[in-house]
Amino acid sequence: MTAPPPEARGPLTGYRVLELCSTIAGPACTRLFADFGAEVIKVEPPQGDPARALGFRDGDVSLTGVSLMRNKRSTIIDIKTPEGAELVRRLAATCDVVVENFRPGTLERLGLGYEELSRDNPGLVLVRISGYGQTGPYRHKGGYGAICEAFGGIRHLTGDPDRPPARVAVPVTDYITAVYAAFGATMALLERERSGRGQVVDAALYEAAFSMMDSAIPTYDKLKLVPSRLGTRLPAMAPNNLYPAGDGTYVLIAANSQAVYERLAHAMARPDLIDDPRFATIRARWDHVDALDAIIGDWVGARDAKSVESTLEAAGVPVSRVYTLPDIFEDAHYRARDMLLDVPHPALGEVVLPGIVPKLSATPGEVRWAGTEAGSDTRAVLAELLSLDADAIDALARDGVIADAIVDVRSPPLPTTNEEDTPR
Repeated sequence: MTAPPPEARGPLTGYRVLELCSTIAGPACTRLFADFGAEVIKVEPPQGDPARALGFRDGDVSLTGVSLMRNKRSTIIDIKTPEGAELVRRLAATCDVVVENFRPGTLERLGLGYEELSRDNPGLVLVRISGYGQTGPYRHKGGYGAICEAFGGIRHLTGDPDRPPARVAVPVTDYITAVYAAFGATMALLERERSGRGQVVDAALYEAAFSMMDSAIPTYDKLKLVPSRLGTRLPAMAPNNLYPAGDGTYVLIAANSQAVYERLAHAMARPDLIDDPRFATIRARWDHVDALDAIIGDWVGARDAKSVESTLEAAGVPVSRVYTLPDIFEDAHYRARDMLLDVPHPALGEVVLPGIVPKLSATPGEVRWAGTEAGSDTRAVLAELLSLDADAIDALARDGVIADAIVDVRSPPLPTTNEEDTPR
């Protein structure tokens, strides 16, 4: 373990992580480390992380960056130059974990493979995030989260049955892969406590997506049943669906067990639905799901969403309005659970960021600062960790090896899948 950075707290205080990542999965992985106290040093290319071009901006500030890059120190180092690669190698020697999400083989071509990095730092844990993994016939294929959802079988199941497979509006697979990668790194660090040796963590986007199909795999193996898109319903369980309310919003009702279903029927003033043979059992309700949904839909549609929610909550039926962001910002529970954090920012004054997940009772994580601008910590990091003096740092800047701000002031271009070293 390395010395903790100033003001760091949390269970990962004292660990140092080097991030060689762009876009979502890799930066989301290192953000988990940063949230729980690790010192995370982000290395960006001269044009900055392409994630800074995603989403909206407030003036010159990337609103994606202030959240995804929070609690991190940002450096700009051109690792495609020999001098830049050497700086990264030296930085890695001071770290516990390196996280990268380039195509397999890219680090090796730069002289930064695990064999080289671990020679100077045998305890190093290298986390490698890629579309298809570090081995196998598809290892060199480019793959973003959406691509790997298609390959992993998840996209086939997403959406309504009478329409093409739908895109989820958030990068689910990227974030799931980030959690797997962080969990793998944590296990590797625990193993290092026993063996003193580091190892490689291989996290593939398609495998993270595929892992969510754990019930479908044995079902297909034994019964040859291929699951399909079900829209808003939960398969083989009713009522569990989304119903439009009279005010144009939606309510999700989940009366899965017999006891909860009976409470729902009484709350609707329809006790006759309990003894109706079409709905008397869980299996019968699924066999007649269209009829049951129509009855519940008529009841919900005659009321506004908040009225439905309060009535069913009082009856002990799991229910929720389908929240929009305005609903979330107005809800007291989010604030009570510290899931909406007001964080100072030098340009924005204050910005609201999502809170820490999960909650730890004794050593909770915290947001110490919002994401900084690209390269803002380059000089400080090189001086502190590599003991470079001002003249040496100035020389590297003049040669274009490092920078303390994005070199091209235009929005950084998104990577294409044709580039050999395309990160995901």
